[in-house]
Amino acid sequence: MARCATYERLDPGRVRANLDRVREEIAAACVRAGRDPEEVEILVATKYVAPAAMAALAEAGVSLVGENRAQDLREKHALYGDRFTWDFIGHLQSNKVRQVLPVVRMVHSINSISTVAEINRRARQPADVLLQVNIGKEAGKYGIIPSEVDRFLEEAARYPKVNFSGLMTMPPLVADPEAVRPIFAALRGLASELSRKWRDTWQFRQLSMGTSNDYVIAAEEGATIVRLGGVLFG
Repeated sequence: MARCATYERLDPGRVRANLDRVREEIAAACVRAGRDPEEVEILVATKYVAPAAMAALAEAGVSLVGENRAQDLREKHALYGDRFTWDFIGHLQSNKVRQVLPVVRMVHSINSISTVAEINRRARQPADVLLQVNIGKEAGKYGIIPSEVDRFLEEAARYPKVNFSGLMTMPPLVADPEAVRPIFAALRGLASELSRKWRDTWQFRQLSMGTSNDYVIAAEEGATIVRLGGVLFG
């Protein structure tokens, strides 16, 4: 798959206008679903945003960003630090945990016990993470398939400094966003089930799901974090 072009510069005014529009759309979606719009955070995915262009996001009022690569995270955090809250949303290898953990609020993409063990070893206090679930059982996609989630959590429970606070999924890219509604609904249902089963250990309140293509559907189906990129930049 070809790598997307990097955004070398961004117009803060355009980003702010797009952000306001997206917030209105999410608020309307939440009203339709009987939810409080304040329950949904907008995370700006900055994988393809050049370091110099990050300043425009701050000027536009962006507060929460997510990086996919450890090296990019460290580089951008060194430049912008407290101007943003930082999450890690890419595939996290255990040998990158020491670079990522000190600078992020949350890791969205936990799907290996070796990474869980390394977080437990490195964390000074319990680290918030999300379990990445391959809810659609798509070949070649990261994430634990639903039937293996309990087994994974039983093993992960041996590591007390890793706090599973919710679930994340990567929806399939489809032409009609309605096609992913069952995926999001299934993730919400799984989170509710896990919160009951693991109530003495974890509560799976966070649902990181929804991208630029389908964030409205995600908000209607219970997302607490939507990960947006191009819809804000264009």
